[in-house]
Amino acid sequence: MRLETLAVHAGSRIDPATGAVVMPIYLSTTFERAADGSYPRGYVYTREGNPNREALEAAVAALEGGAVAMAFASGSAAAFAVLQALAPGAHVLAPKDIYFGLARLFREIAAAWGISVSFVDMTDPAEVESAIRPETRLIWVETPSNPMLRITDIPQIAALAHRVGALCFCDNTLATPVLQRPLALGADGVVHSATKYLGGHSDAMGGVVVLKEADAFARRLREIQTAGGAILSPFESWLILRGLRTLPYRMRAHSENAMRVAAFLAQHPAVEAVHYPGLPDHPGHEVAARQMSMFGGLLSFQVRGGRETAFRVAERTQLFIRATSFGGAHSLIEHRASIEGPGTATPDNLLRLSIGLEHPDDLIEDLDQALRTTP
Repeated sequence: MRLETLAVHAGSRIDPATGAVVMPIYLSTTFERAADGSYPRGYVYTREGNPNREALEAAVAALEGGAVAMAFASGSAAAFAVLQALAPGAHVLAPKDIYFGLARLFREIAAAWGISVSFVDMTDPAEVESAIRPETRLIWVETPSNPMLRITDIPQIAALAHRVGALCFCDNTLATPVLQRPLALGADGVVHSATKYLGGHSDAMGGVVVLKEADAFARRLREIQTAGGAILSPFESWLILRGLRTLPYRMRAHSENAMRVAAFLAQHPAVEAVHYPGLPDHPGHEVAARQMSMFGGLLSFQVRGGRETAFRVAERTQLFIRATSFGGAHSLIEHRASIEGPGTATPDNLLRLSIGLEHPDDLIEDLDQALRTTP
């Protein structure tokens, strides 16, 4: 099946009791046993398995081309589980510009389990190769990165990981399987913050891990999911599965709108720099064009001026909402450095834009008036 068809049908089934085309929400926490003590319907307790969560997992695995998927309470919980599945003494390579929430997780929490983490420029394969150790067990890729939109060559990094017997996982939140297929490019696993584009409506929080193979590492992750209990609720599983049905069409609209906005900002006299891999002068454009079908709905730009100028631009927007997150229908703007706090490497004059589903001309007009009226 083509992706659009797969998005509509993957994980879907007709309700046997009523014939409902849309799966009902199974809120029950426990399920009936047979007289002999068995569970002939396959469900015991919702922490271990739930029809809504299983449907979402099957759908995301199908879209990513993976063998198995696990849904967690958030994207951070999904990434956390991958780290927990590593043995003590393992070494991890992660990008210097990794999402700041995961950077904290990698720096402050993984160390307590005896896992060491090195941060490298993941866009430079030579630097990655030189940082690999005999005990390296995981190379974490985030491409495009958040918020600088840097691009990592997935096949190159995956090959380096496999050369030393390490796994390569890719955070595919920004691109989604509509725009980028990391497993087909050599990665062993994919992680999503399903809160963003997979859900698509800013009304559900979740995370998903997808594995290329249903192997021992996948079984270990499943054990962590069910025993640890950081599971996705039935209702949020249902909401995110609903979002998947329109994902291909939404991602095209997000990408087309973002390309229009990025091109406008790139020629604006009040803008110092635009970070969007769809622009031909972006340093990662060639790699992005090779491994992505379109360039996504997230971009960032630096205004001419400092922190206060950036804040004033964000204050003057009328359609863009000052809020954190991305991937929903509404366009959002935020001063990223102030969100990330002390120690951030994000420039103080940078604003991150989540381009929504409004008409791009309206978004451009809104940004133009905000930039022109800011002293």
